Amino acid sequence: MAGLQVGPPARSPFGAAAPLRPGMPPTMMDPFRKLLLVPQAQPPMPAQRRRLKRRKVADKVLPQRIRELVPEPQAYMDLLAFERKLDQTIARKQMEIQEAIKEPLTQKRKLRIYISNMFRPSKAEGDSAGTVASWELRVEGKLLDEPRKQKRKFSSVFKSLVIELDKELYGPDDHLVEWHRMPTTQETDGFQVKRPGDLNVKCTLLLMLDHQPPQYKLDPRLRRLLGVHTQTRAAIMQALWLYIKHSQLQDGQEREYVNCSRYFRQIFSCGQLRFSEIAMKLARLLQHPDPIVVNHVISVDPNNQKKTGCYDIDVEMDDPLKAQRSNFLASTTNQQEIASLDVKIHETIESINQVKTQRDLTLSFSTDPQDFIQEWLRSQRRDLKIITDVIGNPEEERQAAFYHKPWAQEPVGRHIIAKVQQQRQELEQVLGICLT
Repeated sequence: MAGLQVGPPARSPFGAAAPLRPGMPPTMMDPFRKLLLVPQAQPPMPAQRRRLKRRKVADKVLPQRIRELVPEPQAYMDLLAFERKLDQTIARKQMEIQEAIKEPLTQKRKLRIYISNMFRPSKAEGDSAGTVASWELRVEGKLLDEPRKQKRKFSSVFKSLVIELDKELYGPDDHLVEWHRMPTTQETDGFQVKRPGDLNVKCTLLLMLDHQPPQYKLDPRLRRLLGVHTQTRAAIMQALWLYIKHSQLQDGQEREYVNCSRYFRQIFSCGQLRFSEIAMKLARLLQHPDPIVVNHVISVDPNNQKKTGCYDIDVEMDDPLKAQRSNFLASTTNQQEIASLDVKIHETIESINQVKTQRDLTLSFSTDPQDFIQEWLRSQRRDLKIITDVIGNPEEERQAAFYHKPWAQEPVGRHIIAKVQQQRQELEQVLGICLT
């Protein structure tokens, strides 16, 4: 017992330390005290903190105790249920739009191509303008029924354009005029070719459409088997899988293999192949699509009125609805407005809850003022002890009976022993001897 200090016991390793004596108040605030805390007007929360504060859907619901007071909140709850259904519908539609955007969305449009030529006869020798006869060929076009706001350049439809002139007139080095799309290519509304000459010229125009996504022409044998001439790679793979599934070529034991039929053996030159090998073997059977071939005669006869040719071809263009869907998903104007309205709704619900708390406080005071004041004083006293860290009950400790309880024997004994030890140490220091 020597050297034992008086004070609260050490903190238990299994939890909080036990109180020094009974009657110690709990550390939590009295629930009645919470009702007495009259909410005061708080400064407005900054916009950034308001955005960071996480809101829940349940915070927008009015409590049942508030709905029982007045009948108007029922209309609000009906609107809240309708809003929940509307949000679910919008979310489902957005997912459908996202899935639809992943797939190529195109529509067939009519492209009208105009091919015309002009002839300039030779001038007199004394004329400074020149004496060589020449002609000029123009290739232009436009999409029919195209809105003015969405007007596209003529060259944007093609990947390449080749004009082949009469090789006998212009030789092997000057009879080809080629245009190919490059990453830095600037779109144009037409093409023109000028050459000297005073004879009719036969020319052939080869127009290669710019398909997005790219399309390929199938090998003749595979084309007859699948019934597909020119299509995208995804569509070709889908048609091939449908043929395998319809013909039951998938191996029954090893599902990753395809048992080649008689036609498959001729095309792929194997008796069995994996699904992972189909894409590699299919690449050797795909070719570039055939260009659009237009034959035209450049006439230099001034009496010939048929110097212009008009041709209509079908082209696949991106559906304008795809751009509208993308803009709808990327738009945040409505979302910002809805978010601001949600913040207002949450703030209104919080203010309603505060008013309900004030009403309960005032109503309890008007029902029994005396009991209300007594309970309020008791809660204030308990809260004051917690705030000032006062341990125990001063009123109870003023009475002698408080120190005759069983728990007081051990602390008193420790205190007496500590005092005896202190006096012994002081006596040893004075006498300069060690007492045993």
